[in-house]
Amino acid sequence: MELSSEDNNLTDKVLPPVEQESDVELETKVKKYLRGEGANLETLEDKKLKTHLASREKLYGKSAKAAAKIEKWLLPAEAGYLETDGLEKTWRVKQTDIANEVDLLSSRNQYDIVLPDFGPYRLDFTASGRHMLAGGRKGHIALVDMMSMNLIKEIQVRETVRDVAFLHNEQFFAAAQKKYAYIYGRDGTELHCLKERGPVARLQFLKNHFLLASVNKSGQLHYQDVTYGGMVASIRTGKGRTDVMEVNPYNGVVALGHSGGTVTMWKPTSQAPLVQMQCHPGPVSSVAFHPNGHLMATSGKERKIKIWDLRKFEEIQTIHGFHAKTLSFSQKGLLAAGTGSFVQILGDSSGGSSHNYSRYMNHPMVKGYQIEKLMFRPYEDVIGIGHSMGWSSILIPGSGEPNFDSWVANPFETSKQRREKEVHMLLDKLPPETIMLDPSKIGAMRPSRRKEKPSRGEIEAEKEVAIEAAKSTELKNKTKGRNKPSKRTKKKKEMVENAKRTFPEQGHNTTLKKRRIGEDAAAELPTSLKRFARKN
Repeated sequence: MELSSEDNNLTDKVLPPVEQESDVELETKVKKYLRGEGANLETLEDKKLKTHLASREKLYGKSAKAAAKIEKWLLPAEAGYLETDGLEKTWRVKQTDIANEVDLLSSRNQYDIVLPDFGPYRLDFTASGRHMLAGGRKGHIALVDMMSMNLIKEIQVRETVRDVAFLHNEQFFAAAQKKYAYIYGRDGTELHCLKERGPVARLQFLKNHFLLASVNKSGQLHYQDVTYGGMVASIRTGKGRTDVMEVNPYNGVVALGHSGGTVTMWKPTSQAPLVQMQCHPGPVSSVAFHPNGHLMATSGKERKIKIWDLRKFEEIQTIHGFHAKTLSFSQKGLLAAGTGSFVQILGDSSGGSSHNYSRYMNHPMVKGYQIEKLMFRPYEDVIGIGHSMGWSSILIPGSGEPNFDSWVANPFETSKQRREKEVHMLLDKLPPETIMLDPSKIGAMRPSRRKEKPSRGEIEAEKEVAIEAAKSTELKNKTKGRNKPSKRTKKKKEMVENAKRTFPEQGHNTTLKKRRIGEDAAAELPTSLKRFARKN
């Protein structure tokens, strides 16, 4: 029995059930990465624009398909969330209930370090989440390996510590102390004293640019390049003292929250703020950025948390009834808010489409603990809590990215890998000029600034306005002999003539052709040169 060509085509199109399921799964993942509905190209009349948009849509489709394949084959682990049945609520699940259900390694991430003599503590994690830095207000600084739960180094600087921050890796960290900021090595050795900054209130490190940003008590913002130690920029914000500072991971812009309710965004190459937003009627108590860089959360003293869309600079949600002293976004978009001795975790119930945040988990601390700093640990479902009695750690299911890229942040890297990565980071270091609100403009063509020629009617209208303004100008009274009516009239005429001169006569220079020597100009030549004139 022989099959026709049509039957052969049908058999080629029929796929095994496993491959059919994988194709359906891949299509659903592609839809997740597509940038909305494509443009309707049939209604466009401009061929150039139509071709340009068609190529862009084709590129978007290829990138979405590539991202879906990467997620399918290279990101096998999925983030898990708390799920409840019936009328149960996720925010009623306690840490003790979670500890009874998780494995032994995960349960080790629930602990409470009590150090009442050195608090309150501020925390910072490395990009891989392997190491944690804790700094107590009374001068205690500790470097901890979070995977083995071993204390690497602790020092007592014997003076006030306001903030701590890792530099590009765990080998170096900075501490904002009583008078100056200091840089220490992993073994606790003091490497540098940064006296130019004055008494620093907050520290942030821009890892892609190797810039250490700080704001001091006077409200001055400083950027210092840690590769050669030079001060890149020193900016007077003019908004007074602030202790609210955060870096947008998407573009490297530094945001400051001020006592007047405004949030300003800065870059080192500008002495004026890029953006100034009136976010709250009272003082801003905390600022946090979503990992994608397009969402910003702010909290104020009026017991409100606001979510802002930075692409349009407008408010998209307001959460009432919770005053947050500190805010933090996780890698998967969960928002943690802490005040007093209470921690609240907010989750995006819409799945990222409309950014509708609602209550996800609650955790009451021991009575008397005053929360100073919240920070999610990267690549783990864990949040670190720095408070007045030490620091604590609790489990937040679904907060961390389950798949890590060993070329970006490797929790298991060796010393050789760390050295190679450090060299690559220095080679890939970005200059301060690349910090801008929209980094996608880097490498793009600057639009042409050709001025369109105004029409004759527009020129006439501008000319009439200029003449009327010259006529209505009031002349100053001058001394005797210089204030006669005739002189005032002559001065007015001169002003009107000057206003007319700024608008050349239409058609005077453009319509007339250049005269050729030999026609009219030949008559004006002297007798001795007339023999050289061009003859018709």
